[in-house]
Amino acid sequence: MGKRMRTCAGICMAVLGMGMMAYGVFRGEMEVVMMKAINLCLECIGIG
Repeated sequence: MGKRMRTCAGICMAVLGMGMMAYGVFRGEMEVVMMKAINLCLECIGIG
């Protein structure tokens, strides 16, 4: 019973995570995250 419960919990968490990612993409958060990542990389390299 323990292994079955862990498997179910893992699948539920994966589905929940994918749902949250889809919600973020539909809200336009992907663009915000990409801009922050680009700015951070440029600052670390010293170009920006």
